Amino acid sequence: MTSKPRRAASSPRPRLAAALAAIAVIGAASLTGPASAAEPAAANAVGPAARNVVVEWNRTLLSLVQTPGAQPPTVQPTRDFAIMSAAVYDAVDAIDPDRPQYLLHLAASHRASQDAAAARAAHDVLTALFPNFTAPLDQQLTADLATISSGPARTAGVQVGARAAAELLQTRATDGSASPPPPYLSTGAAGDYRPTAPGFAAPVFTHWGAVTPFVLRRGDQFRPAPPAVLSSPAYAAAINEVKSLGRDTSATRTAEQTTIGRFWAAPVQNYWNAIAGQVVLAHHDDTDSSARTFALLDLGLADATIALYDAKYTYRLWRPITAIRLAGTDGNPLTAADPSWTPLATTPADPSYPGAHSTLSAAAATVLTARYGDDVSFTVSSPTLPGVTRSFGSFRAAATEAGLSRIYAGIHTRLDHAAGLTLGDQAGQYALDHALSHDQH
Repeated sequence: MTSKPRRAASSPRPRLAAALAAIAVIGAASLTGPASAAEPAAANAVGPAARNVVVEWNRTLLSLVQTPGAQPPTVQPTRDFAIMSAAVYDAVDAIDPDRPQYLLHLAASHRASQDAAAARAAHDVLTALFPNFTAPLDQQLTADLATISSGPARTAGVQVGARAAAELLQTRATDGSASPPPPYLSTGAAGDYRPTAPGFAAPVFTHWGAVTPFVLRRGDQFRPAPPAVLSSPAYAAAINEVKSLGRDTSATRTAEQTTIGRFWAAPVQNYWNAIAGQVVLAHHDDTDSSARTFALLDLGLADATIALYDAKYTYRLWRPITAIRLAGTDGNPLTAADPSWTPLATTPADPSYPGAHSTLSAAAATVLTARYGDDVSFTVSSPTLPGVTRSFGSFRAAATEAGLSRIYAGIHTRLDHAAGLTLGDQAGQYALDHALSHDQH
């Protein structure tokens, strides 16, 4: 789930301008596919794309975080989504304050335009976070505002949107995300994480567990219990499972498991934001309800990411590729070393426990299930496996598959998966209970 270092884009604005043009037609270099073609034909399926300014700007951010060189590789995109979604929600809620705002105490005329507020808040956050893309973002805001009748309602909406963005950005300016990531030094002991083949890249996001959470009281609030000790049968069972299923040339992994392992290879928060957009449109949510959904989702994902890295760098568990190749050093008679073992996917540059796909997917499923129920059908497509779609009848089913995909890919164990599901459930439920309620953090 971690971002790899990116090469600087030689001409980012034309690339994003083209992406934004595509958004108007098919919706954001989308992980759910074209809004008119790749949607499920089920009771809750999305029909033809309807204009929803909240979904529109979320798709714009999806296109930005998928643009090489758009942001430093030391920045977690979940933070971007949370800031934008929180600003949009607080701006919209200020106009119709039926529920507590996330953080701010804004007030606006009840006659103000919620669409204008949402568009301006999203625009101002994104131009601050992605300054190289100001021109196309300005164009998108201008186009949005042109669909709203000029007058006091639009003006008031724009004003409250600008205030929400400015105040949220100021609040997050000192959250620790810009701190230099401390260097990671492995002890070399059995079980301790060390860089992995083929690139042996330095570990990333070593500082992220100390970033100020959006809703959680602290990053270690739901820190999972330590992983099973290396000498235990549970550890051996987990390693032997991924050794068999996750090998690049595995004879035990089924064709469908291979597809699943490759399908979910992109940053998992992108899938869940795209899924949320699909479901919001399917339910014909208004601007207020759409803003609430994305705020809860993205605040939960951002805090799940902080909690994830707190745990990863607390326990520093080595990845399967290291554990299998050096199994002769683990003191467990139930494991056997295979120095040539190679996983199906390239191993991310961070410790193994808990799994990011499992953690973030569980958080997303917890939030979206609370919002829409446990019987929602949707179809997902993947940038890493073009032309393939996966259909689900519940958010939990998708979350489980996303987590298991990392076992099939050879980069996580079932221990990582189980701990991630629990941590994600806890972070997601905490966001539901505290983010937009009177009982706030």
